[in-house]
Amino acid sequence: MTELDIAGLIRDGMFVMLKLGGPLLLVALVVGLLISLLQAITQINEATLSFVPKVIAIGVALILLGPFMFATLSQYSLVLFDRLIAAGSS
Repeated sequence: MTELDIAGLIRDGMFVMLKLGGPLLLVALVVGLLISLLQAITQINEATLSFVPKVIAIGVALILLGPFMFATLSQYSLVLFDRLIAAGSS
């Protein structure tokens, strides 16, 4: 396995990390922004008010995006293990 192969695997790992974490972070960002806007409009300064909607939104996103996330991670794992086996046999 050359340095280019290792760099490619690391790059692919970073893309997988973005595919898995990006949508969840985006959901948390949007819900947090909406709750902050609601708190600014109504002048309710409760710190725990933003926690529960974020947890619920991330839970729903995990349920909806779970199959995609599992398929992405399992596909990358198979590629990684195939490359590991190929490197061990040479």
